[in-house]
Amino acid sequence: MTHDTQAALDRLMRFLAVEGITGQEKAIAEDVAKALVEAGVPAEAIAYDDANTRIPVPTETGNLIVKIPGRGALSNGEPLLFSTHLDTVPLCAGAKARIVGDRIVSGGDTALGGDNRTGCAVLVSLAAELAKQNLDHPPLVLVFCVREESGLWGARYIDLDMVGPVAMGFNYDGSRPADVVTGAVGGDGWSVEIFGRASHAGVAPERGISASMIAAMALADAQAGGWFGKVVKGDKAGTSNVGTVAGRDGRGAGDATNVVTDYCYVEGESRSHDMAFVDAITDAFEAAFVKAAATLVSSEGKTGRVEFKRQRKYHSFAIDRNAPVVQRGIQAIEAIGLTPNPRLVNGGLDANYLTLHGVQTVTFGAGQNEAHTVDEWVDIPAFQNACRLAIALATAR
Repeated sequence: MTHDTQAALDRLMRFLAVEGITGQEKAIAEDVAKALVEAGVPAEAIAYDDANTRIPVPTETGNLIVKIPGRGALSNGEPLLFSTHLDTVPLCAGAKARIVGDRIVSGGDTALGGDNRTGCAVLVSLAAELAKQNLDHPPLVLVFCVREESGLWGARYIDLDMVGPVAMGFNYDGSRPADVVTGAVGGDGWSVEIFGRASHAGVAPERGISASMIAAMALADAQAGGWFGKVVKGDKAGTSNVGTVAGRDGRGAGDATNVVTDYCYVEGESRSHDMAFVDAITDAFEAAFVKAAATLVSSEGKTGRVEFKRQRKYHSFAIDRNAPVVQRGIQAIEAIGLTPNPRLVNGGLDANYLTLHGVQTVTFGAGQNEAHTVDEWVDIPAFQNACRLAIALATAR
């Protein structure tokens, strides 16, 4: 499983230099496509789907989908899918990658973008090595998804007809190549608009209905009931978080200290490996807001009201460890001299939707560390092992 390590590292540094935060992936998609052609992939094998026209938030381009015909003794084998995502979190804007020893780091005031430029470099390096070494392999489909970081949108709306039939999938998104991620949590995003009643806070506060106080009462009630943070109820477990507390149009809740707040907006999330428990967590927050609105009564006997909305962000999945996709992953990891570590994770992945679409997909790491922080760094030896692993996965007999 040898490969050109310098070429692989050069690709990674090249991709890290291209900005492409979530929803703005056009430039990095074009550079990945260019690198694929340079690696020997025919231009006609590279295309974009129209997922961006169906994603309900602005997205510059569709998913990049690459079809590589099989070669040699394995050319008639069942097609395999390799996937990763093109986008980074907004904190990566302006990143300046540099190599320090066995690490790639940023300047310290932005995240790096190793999540997921490492995956992009692995897939392009796979295509390059298969062509350069003339290796036998079944037909391959390489998928570079958009908007993973903001809701797995690219994988959710991928054009399955363009992908075509595939036997199994291998996703790159994480730290350690030896990790075989066989399942991940599902999650809800929820939001609530709280409508109170304005009143002069110094003259007649009792006539007002504070939307801010309704929010505070609801969140305190949810926390007291054990529904905030790490949530454990009997044999059920999950997590929740409150991410935004604001007013209209991104402003702060309320207009002045002498006016009872008449509007507040709160949004959060619920996660669990058990989708019924995801619902239970979200239900608990909705009930807390409804209760708080009914509890806070003005001197005129009036109450506020709430409008609670929920959205299923992604579905949990768990693939049996005896499934062919897991066994192929384990065997490939062993083939490159590492010890496999099958595991579940508590974050959403493109594999959530690919598996939901009927393509059982396991996920491997490619050297990312401390993603989504200014301390993000890439483990170069782990990245090189991820490249070796991709070759092993694609060429296994």
